[in-house]
Amino acid sequence: MSAETARRVLLAAPRGYCAGVDRAVIAVEQALEQYGAPVYVRHEIVHNKYVVRTLEKKGAVFVEETSEVPPGEIVIFSAHGVAPEVHREAERGKLATIDATCPLVTKVHKEAVRFAKDDYDILLIGHEGHEEVIGTSGEAPEHITLVDGPEDVANVEVRDPEKVVWLSQTTLSVDETMETVGALQEKFPRLISPPSDDICYATQNRQTAIKQVAAESDLVLVVGSRNSSNSVRLVETALAHGARAGHLVDNAGEVDEAWLEGVTTVGVSSGASVPDVLVEGVLEWLAERGYGDVEVVQPVQEHMQFSLPKELRRDLRAEAASKVSGA
Repeated sequence: MSAETARRVLLAAPRGYCAGVDRAVIAVEQALEQYGAPVYVRHEIVHNKYVVRTLEKKGAVFVEETSEVPPGEIVIFSAHGVAPEVHREAERGKLATIDATCPLVTKVHKEAVRFAKDDYDILLIGHEGHEEVIGTSGEAPEHITLVDGPEDVANVEVRDPEKVVWLSQTTLSVDETMETVGALQEKFPRLISPPSDDICYATQNRQTAIKQVAAESDLVLVVGSRNSSNSVRLVETALAHGARAGHLVDNAGEVDEAWLEGVTTVGVSSGASVPDVLVEGVLEWLAERGYGDVEVVQPVQEHMQFSLPKELRRDLRAEAASKVSGA
């Protein structure tokens, strides 16, 4: 095979776990270690099937609603954040809680509370039904209007065009969000931007890397689950920036060999809730089919870390027991 047609893989970096996901997964693991199973988790701790199954094997019990957790037990709130009402439900249910909300999501919650207190209309850019959007909206439901993409802008109405601010879901496409912001600014010239960028550093970094990879790739494979917003956005970003084809796969078992027909360069990345062991599996699968030459493409460095939830420093089993006994 000539050098011109040599098969290769362009591996995007950064990829995989962000600081918020790492913090949330470690919080569940440490809670199980400190307090013993079961430890309940409201919704998936992060949007990845492999991670959820792994934690279930260690004793985590995933539930959809707080009401499913027996009184006196420990419940962990996922990295996506929850509305204040969920905290109140946990209190009424006599539960001990660990809040594993990503600090960057918490920042958006605080911005929503502050702007609502100043009586602004808040235009929240995000996808309807996403857990993060539900949590943020719950902070000030009477002030928040969801804007689901640029095409939704025409439907937006506010009380006072002089007092409007936009916030966003942290895992969106940077390009699409700014397109939506541009459309909103045309409609509301006095629109205020948040004090700092809501789109999280990890989402931006992974999209920056995939753009560079996509420009040279015939095929892009993004490892991630279909309910992971940031993983879905990576495929969309790759297709918008030069990749001939792009697919989202949970693991190597979902890669279709037919996708490799006529492909010289395969780009590989993974969503922010994906452990690298799944990417390694895809790389091994590709290597077995002649794509053993792997080049790392890293346009940005990442060094962010978050401290673990403060609740892990307390005896939550004793706290939960005292709530049930009424002490």
